[in-house]
Amino acid sequence: MDQWLSDARDALAQTSGVPAERLELDDEAVRELLELARVAAHDSGERTNAPLLCYLVGRAQDGASLDELADAVRRSTS
Repeated sequence: MDQWLSDARDALAQTSGVPAERLELDDEAVRELLELARVAAHDSGERTNAPLLCYLVGRAQDGASLDELADAVRRSTS
């Protein structure tokens, strides 16, 4: 993660009480989230859907893995 994103992660962790380690993004997660953002922006025709979809995916991660959620999005939009 770059410094800006690391700083934002740390602020989110402090505000939410979630350990910063739980908010780490590994390279695979970054690739997957950016791909989902691309799909949301291009397939829907609305660029604003990209951050909103990533937010929904983040909210849903308590019940499923990022891979499972990404597959669900791909199935729902194909």
